[in-house]
Amino acid sequence: MKITFKIWRQKNSDSKGTLKTYDVDGLTEDMSFLEALDHLNEQLVLKNEEVIAYEYDCREGICGQCGVFINGRAHGPHDHMTTCQLHMRSFKDGDTIVVEPWRAKSFPIIKDLIVDRSAFDRIIEEGAYISSKTGTAPESNAIPIPKAKADKAMDAAACIGCGACVATCKNSSAALFTSAKINHLNSLPQGKAEEHERVEAMTWQMKEEGFGSCTFTGACEVECPEAISITNIAEMNARKLKAKLLG
Repeated sequence: MKITFKIWRQKNSDSKGTLKTYDVDGLTEDMSFLEALDHLNEQLVLKNEEVIAYEYDCREGICGQCGVFINGRAHGPHDHMTTCQLHMRSFKDGDTIVVEPWRAKSFPIIKDLIVDRSAFDRIIEEGAYISSKTGTAPESNAIPIPKAKADKAMDAAACIGCGACVATCKNSSAALFTSAKINHLNSLPQGKAEEHERVEAMTWQMKEEGFGSCTFTGACEVECPEAISITNIAEMNARKLKAKLLG
């Protein structure tokens, strides 16, 4: 299997980048997309050329590190799939594949396909936790939680923080990510004590990081590998209004 890759190369955030073309042979349809990039890097090493920098960790669709644009779409051609879960069988022999990093002011490029997503970390630091001291972990059934609320919290907690929502949004909004982190905790009894402080602090930090406003186009939900619903954003906005009214 032979593929022509057009991959974004950029030395750092201050330098200009460009798409560079690589013809790669010897690929198989059973290779993952990241394994294909590994194969390309091995060829570059043999040629004494600088390898392509890209990010990954688990390669199981859990960590959210591997996100890139593939032919103009976050994570590639399939719905609800991360880049590392994508396999070369999704492409045809002779195809041209364009690979680019996330594009957002709040995600500056570090090198090539790697972007700085520490803005997400700072949003989480503002309230995506429960600060009350509870001692050791309680028995799982000690606090009865209705299944509907438990399911809602788990759906929000599925967010892996990959940044596809921001990269896809025309406004580079982080509303889907932030709302998922807020609603995950605010839906549970353990998070109720700090729910107002949490929503105000995290949405304030989101704005401070330079993310754009949400205009509910729904693009973020479509491209989210975990299919996080934009109803989370509506609920976050309602919680924020309630927090302001209650002081």
